[in-house]
Amino acid sequence: MQRYEDFHFIDTTKPVWNYSRFEGEDIRNFQQGTNYRCYELFGAHYMEVLGRKGYYFAVWAPNATSITVFGGFNDWNKSTHALYVRLDQSGIWEGFIPDVQPNISYKFHIHGYGGVRLDKGDPYAQYWELRPNTASVTFQSSYAWQDQQWMQTRKKNNALDAPWSVYEVHLASWMRPDAANEEVYHSYDFFKERLVHYVKEMGFTHVELMPVMEHPFDGSWGYQGTGYFAPTSRFGNPDQFRALIDAFHQEGIGVILDWVPSHFPYDAHGLFMFDGAHTYEYADMRKGYHPDWNSYIFNYKRGEVRSFLISSARYWLDQFHADGLRVDAVSSMLKLNYSRKEGQWEPNEFGGDGNLEAIEFVKDLNHVLYRDFPDIQIIAEEATDWPGVSKPTYADGLGFGMKWMMGWMHDTLKYFKQDPVFRKYQQDQFSFSMMYFYDENFMLPLSHDEVVHGKSPMLYKMPGDEWQRFANLRLLYGYMFAHPGAKLLFMGNEFGATSEWNYKTELPWHLLQYAYHEGIQRCIKELCHLLKTQPALYENQYSTDGFEWVDLNHREDSVIAFRRKAKSPKDDVLVILNMTPVVRQGWKIAAGGKKQWKEIFNSDSRLFGGTGDVNNDQIQPVSGEEEGQMTLLTLDLPALAVVFLR
Repeated sequence: MQRYEDFHFIDTTKPVWNYSRFEGEDIRNFQQGTNYRCYELFGAHYMEVLGRKGYYFAVWAPNATSITVFGGFNDWNKSTHALYVRLDQSGIWEGFIPDVQPNISYKFHIHGYGGVRLDKGDPYAQYWELRPNTASVTFQSSYAWQDQQWMQTRKKNNALDAPWSVYEVHLASWMRPDAANEEVYHSYDFFKERLVHYVKEMGFTHVELMPVMEHPFDGSWGYQGTGYFAPTSRFGNPDQFRALIDAFHQEGIGVILDWVPSHFPYDAHGLFMFDGAHTYEYADMRKGYHPDWNSYIFNYKRGEVRSFLISSARYWLDQFHADGLRVDAVSSMLKLNYSRKEGQWEPNEFGGDGNLEAIEFVKDLNHVLYRDFPDIQIIAEEATDWPGVSKPTYADGLGFGMKWMMGWMHDTLKYFKQDPVFRKYQQDQFSFSMMYFYDENFMLPLSHDEVVHGKSPMLYKMPGDEWQRFANLRLLYGYMFAHPGAKLLFMGNEFGATSEWNYKTELPWHLLQYAYHEGIQRCIKELCHLLKTQPALYENQYSTDGFEWVDLNHREDSVIAFRRKAKSPKDDVLVILNMTPVVRQGWKIAAGGKKQWKEIFNSDSRLFGGTGDVNNDQIQPVSGEEEGQMTLLTLDLPALAVVFLR
């Protein structure tokens, strides 16, 4: 539909027709940071004007003096196809180019601030060339979704009181056609067959994909992005990525996408100095430069940038049916002094260290996304004690649905790294997580960050000989799945990888030929199954009604017990952890007034690579025969193992 005919008329004799898709309200909202559907206006859109098919282009470059579109449709001639600047001083350049076809590469040639000339990709491009090429690509989706059943019922699967076991995946290195060749990849179609089947077979409820948004450098793992509206072309086109998400949904598996609104790289074709000035980033490098990642920070004060970012987040939920976003590096957005020494940052107007503009942006982001998509979850990677990260914005929170529980991760790994003989001295550290668990809606992460940069794979964080390491790892995983909160496990952790994760190669799948590694995988599969079938493990996971310490009084023996409580008491699960390599025969444990119990999980099972020698086929109460009396159970506890009773 043509708009603003009073000053936009079409001259069909020119290469670019003076055509606009914007209305006045679109512009005002864009400038105020409240246009959340910018992807429907900016970028390249296939359409028909006056009987001619082609592409409409629109780009925001307020410091430009001229912009042309060049690409495969005009032999990369930078001078023939000039866009028109709007007369409303919005800084938007636009125009319709007839006869441009889908799947044609293009760039913007910008004559920018100070006379600089820049060749830039399209910030709103839906598709990009495969790196090292850097042009955007015209695209027209023709995908027909088949996930209607999932979309209609996903609210219960993504709810806080649903089971959450998330498999974190880096697509390029999950599997490769040539394990030793980092230059080749499998396709989205391959992952649709192999990865979806694997996640389904393992029993995970959700998959989290490390950033699939287009990025130039493999070594950034996707966290240094240039394409905020385009899945990477490394594995195929956008519709093939849609088909991958669709396939997960048809198998009842939710999809969380890693999303990075905190910083972007300085690649010449990207957002940095987009029109010769600091358009997307802060001009003050005390706020605009990120010292940790040698990248640049979005200017959250600028309405056009907020519209860009919230539109990006909304795009993945709207156009790709994502079930949520995991927002990276939230701490770096909130804090002006993040990774900065005294003198390298300036306090806010109240003298504090909070980035007030970023805080308001985050609140607005979450408010909009939950308003428009109430059946999703937005998850914060936030590593400080910032209050109310997962509290609603109306309660002065940031509005996220969940927060990564980094404290639990650090304390738990520190505890398990200890030689078991010293664990009795660390019990308070181990149990500390429940002192603050109810402050937020936490997700327990054993993520990619814990198995890189010299931190060692999960298996080799565990002490002892080979048998003890595997037993400790099964014990850790059993504890993780029994602890309240959503669970996240990085790929390779589920079978005990023996090397740190390397993005250049694939996972060491050959390890599954060995019994111990196959046993770890079976253990995770069983824990995923229990999580979905035992209401006590998820129903009240964010309620004080869902957890109770049963035994913290045996420090010397390092035996710890707690109860996970369901809405119906008959579904309660009793969890007993034996943290030392000593078998405990005839161990007494309080079990409330219930007299009949059954062992439903034992991490020392022979099926999981354990000894299988110590189990509790018959559990007899030793007291509490009368109604209301305390029941004591006598159990045999295997060494370095966790037992679940129902």
